[in-house]
Amino acid sequence: MSEKKVWSREKRYQPYEEWGAEHLASLKQKIDASTWRLGYHIQPATGLLNDPNGFSFFNDQWHVFYQSYPMGPVHGIKSWYHMTSDNLVDWNEEGTKVFPDSLYDSHGVYSGTALPISDQLFLAYTGNVRDDDWIRHSYQLGAWMDQSGSIKKIEQPLIAAPPTGYTSEFRDPQVFRYKSGYLMTIGAQDETEKGKILTYQSSDLLSWQCIGELGFTDRDMGFMIECPNLLLTDEFALLIFCPQGLDSDVCNYQNIYPNMYFIGDSYQSESNCLTNPSSLKNLDEGFDVYATQAFKAPDERLLSISWIGLPEIEYPTDQEEWAHCLSIVKELIVKDKKLYQRPVEEMKQLRLDEGILFDNSKDSYHETATNHYELALSFNSLATGTLTLYADKEQNQGLTIHFDSQRGKMTIDRSHAGVLFGEDYGVVRSFSIEQKPLKLQIFVDSSVVELFINDGEKVATMRVFPEKGHAGFHLTCDGDYQGQFWQLRKTNQ
Repeated sequence: MSEKKVWSREKRYQPYEEWGAEHLASLKQKIDASTWRLGYHIQPATGLLNDPNGFSFFNDQWHVFYQSYPMGPVHGIKSWYHMTSDNLVDWNEEGTKVFPDSLYDSHGVYSGTALPISDQLFLAYTGNVRDDDWIRHSYQLGAWMDQSGSIKKIEQPLIAAPPTGYTSEFRDPQVFRYKSGYLMTIGAQDETEKGKILTYQSSDLLSWQCIGELGFTDRDMGFMIECPNLLLTDEFALLIFCPQGLDSDVCNYQNIYPNMYFIGDSYQSESNCLTNPSSLKNLDEGFDVYATQAFKAPDERLLSISWIGLPEIEYPTDQEEWAHCLSIVKELIVKDKKLYQRPVEEMKQLRLDEGILFDNSKDSYHETATNHYELALSFNSLATGTLTLYADKEQNQGLTIHFDSQRGKMTIDRSHAGVLFGEDYGVVRSFSIEQKPLKLQIFVDSSVVELFINDGEKVATMRVFPEKGHAGFHLTCDGDYQGQFWQLRKTNQ
């Protein structure tokens, strides 16, 4: 790997207009040569992609924005890049739409959400400002997008400062309708450096009143909470969030920062709390999911999309001048206080054929034309075995997924799956699965794997950077099974 490029603070925060067109052209030329570019995941044209924002349905289209720093694979001065879709699968690039160009977001347009209001899309986001002493000031800001895609920022902040008792680590507003008005949740840190979620209410989206800390646990949630999403239905209240600095004794995890969730029976506005919350659980058992954003779609589905990447981790594509991607869209289903995450039905539109069927070979290697495919495996009884993705013909390389449904355990190992990275946080993930016949649905896309276990009871997502020519999978197992394989087309990016 080539020598790491050093980015100064001045370079990271240099205004976009001061970069010449030749810089982006040079980045694009290098990126186009990458063997790890993705076929059907949202990825940056250049530079860095991180948190998904503004995931919504408006003007008969699906919309998602993502935090973007197009000048390099680092966390520089952020903007929002806009994507639209007619089917949740084929995403069209609409370009950078929210720039860091105002008094209240001069040092970065940070995360937020979107809400359709009549013939406009209301955007709520955090503006990041640094003073001469490089002290952060956070503002919760608003903007309107019309049906043509034009953005008009609201001149004054929706919330100009955190309330007394909280630090400037105050960001990621989620806005949604509630009863006759609107609620907003915001990730926060109190003055004792404990992570909190603050709740605000409004009748007009412009004037917001703080109603206090959201109640959902008595346990310490680390030093900061990011990206809170509260999803309410008549049957349950689902809270998804990212606690930074969480003690692993509260809930075991290995990533630098986890994505977690609680399920409550309901949300009580009078006490501003979840009733009868579940235990804290990992949203994803893999290596690389963070900043998940979810909303209730007009068809009543709860849909989510995640950043596949983590803060403060270097990835191999950094050397190619691009970093990270978004997950496929998932549907969230809660049954008996258990969360299921499933790929949306629209993903079937990527299949190029009826699918190749195979079964019951105890030791088999399947070479694939490309690393853009979907694989489904269904075991007829309790089974033990190993599935290796990105396998070479000699079968000594690849991402290994060892399953043991008799003992209720799964282990994923990427230590021999190409270029190593993030070793400080481990190259193996082990977690429990149900002791029952196993079902796996797997999406492979160049340098991403999304694994759905037992119809989405568990999900594991990971970046993998294989060597050239490693395009196949190898399965050994001790039980009978049925398998189906589909080559997937690339999407219209």
